[in-house]
Amino acid sequence: MSETTAVASAGPAERQARRRALRAAMFGFFVDMYDVYLPVIALAPAITYFTASGASAVQMTTMSAAIFAASLVGRPLGSVIFGAMGDRLGRRRTTIVVAAGFSVCTGLIALLPGYATIGVMAPVLLVALRLLDGVFLGGEYTAANPLAMEYAPREKRGVYGSLLNVGYPAALGVITVLTMILLQVMPSDGPQSAYAVWGWRIPFAIGFVLSAAIFVYYLRSVPESELWTKIPKPERPLRTLFSGRHLRSLGLAFVVGTGAWLTLDATVGVFASHFKGLGGSPAVINSAILAAAIIGVVLFPLIGAAGQRHGRRRVFLVIGVLNLVVAPLLLAAAIARPRGTVTLLVCGGLALVATLAVWSMISAYIMEMFPTQVRSSGYGIAYSLPSVIPAFYPYYMLGLSAFMPYGYTPVVLLALGGLFLIVGSWLSSDLRHVELDDA
Repeated sequence: MSETTAVASAGPAERQARRRALRAAMFGFFVDMYDVYLPVIALAPAITYFTASGASAVQMTTMSAAIFAASLVGRPLGSVIFGAMGDRLGRRRTTIVVAAGFSVCTGLIALLPGYATIGVMAPVLLVALRLLDGVFLGGEYTAANPLAMEYAPREKRGVYGSLLNVGYPAALGVITVLTMILLQVMPSDGPQSAYAVWGWRIPFAIGFVLSAAIFVYYLRSVPESELWTKIPKPERPLRTLFSGRHLRSLGLAFVVGTGAWLTLDATVGVFASHFKGLGGSPAVINSAILAAAIIGVVLFPLIGAAGQRHGRRRVFLVIGVLNLVVAPLLLAAAIARPRGTVTLLVCGGLALVATLAVWSMISAYIMEMFPTQVRSSGYGIAYSLPSVIPAFYPYYMLGLSAFMPYGYTPVVLLALGGLFLIVGSWLSSDLRHVELDDA
């Protein structure tokens, strides 16, 4: 039975299973992205707690970026381990295991002592836990997102994919609001300030509770993917994935994904710490991030629907051009006047929106490339592996600073990301009409 026929004849039980899988994946991706941006939003104002006294602004910015990058580096490893597990043992079972893992990691980070207490072991433990956290988070969307997308009607895959990924701007907005509230309630003016010592722990503790809720929800309420239950289980999914046409699909996804991660790291990844180092007001910086997140929540379903109607390839090309030409100009304008409230809000915020847009279609784009037998590992690796090279962006920025002012180095990375998006999408095929059970 084809996917379309199956959807048309779906009974109440299957429709309920579809809704549960979509809700769970949306919530899971929200928690995933909430966890990703804990260090660059919530921890950035308290980074002095984990660094030696007298550290320069560039050193603290680099430290913040390294903490962020550690999680991104762990994700491809998690996608390899848990992607194969998802294809062999099931999407639901894998999600339960990884949810338990990243719950523990996030909870332990909330309990860490600072540099004044244990010295250099404080940042070492923080980076190590973020790395392990990234491994488990790399398994979360590797299993949960294919489970939800395999329940999606073909003609609604673009919208389903955008709803999964709307957790990205939603989480960015929530953690920004939470951080803004905490900074209003308690000061953050040194390693012994109230926010630096314990205020930053509150968002991490909330992340622990949310992660534990995912574990419980999947354990009690989410069924296994019906597409997966009906297929022969692969003995060696990774060997199948890295051969033939699947290898070409991985290559295309790698180019597009590298562009997506480069644009992300050059804007959202550096925004709070970079503009703080340039003298920008924390309130204005957080307001720009919040405004971009709200706009992203509204735009994601619209972009997903546009990709379903006009083809993901065409929409990716438009987004690539925006990130190659328009967004770098906006970001450069904000960097030129970091203390200008209107400039930072408008230009910085719009640059963030341009880079958020690509994530509205990335899940549907990758899902359609791989058959059910290797979709979990294919999606996970194609989504995570491209994050590795861009993850070292703080060091690229330091290298570029030998040839240009350090403040403007993110602009170069942003434009390069846009170029990757254009090339990758230009080489891609339009797969929005394929059946997932025939992909």
